[in-house]
Amino acid sequence: MNDEQLLRYSRHILLDEIGIESQQKLLAARVLVIGAGGLGSPAALYLASAGVGSLTIVDDDDVDLTNLQRQIAHTTARVGQPKALSAREAIAALNPDVQVTALIERVDDARLAELVAASDVVLDCTDNFKTRHAVNRACVAARVPLVSGAVIRFDGQVSVFDPRSGAAPCYSCLFPQDQAFEDVACSTMGVFAPLVGVVGAMQAAEALKLVMGIGESLAGRLLLLDGLRMEWTSIGVGRNDGCPVCGG
Repeated sequence: MNDEQLLRYSRHILLDEIGIESQQKLLAARVLVIGAGGLGSPAALYLASAGVGSLTIVDDDDVDLTNLQRQIAHTTARVGQPKALSAREAIAALNPDVQVTALIERVDDARLAELVAASDVVLDCTDNFKTRHAVNRACVAARVPLVSGAVIRFDGQVSVFDPRSGAAPCYSCLFPQDQAFEDVACSTMGVFAPLVGVVGAMQAAEALKLVMGIGESLAGRLLLLDGLRMEWTSIGVGRNDGCPVCGG
């Protein structure tokens, strides 16, 4: 690290659990963020501010005025721009040392496999089960840890699915891909703005811990947040022996 980096990341380096060695791991890390909306915005900004060296942001949507109530990476001036490019601009203003690859595309299974295999950790910041399951399959196949988050109305959830551990469940163990789930859109149900910040920041925190190899991740646990009561509930999640994705 150069002198400017030592100063920028000094509050991390002061932490015994991080120090210079773990900060250097962040600088060398490659993180994939799928979705640059409510969850992806705070997640990407915190990953960048913490010093993740390479961020790939995938989103095929454009910034809309209705997004600005909660998607903090975007601005009024960038309404109409692709979200991936808008997020890249926000990150450049925050930490120009971060290498950001902005992909304006809806990725299929083959493209996901390519992107996930080139990453150290993946953040699923999407809002539909089809994409979440596709991301999970790619992470299981490549043995890359997945940090998953979701928020709707006043409810949030976050967990880690780490296929590097033989005992850890995958996303499909918790939400079977052959089970019928109804996708609920913010446009019809609404979402309390600060909750996406809370969950997105937690996704970033879990991703940083995974990269640095510190602490204990949320693998095997699902955290549920009731935003009206501001209460967290932790639920243990076991591996499904019959899971068709990770093999149980």
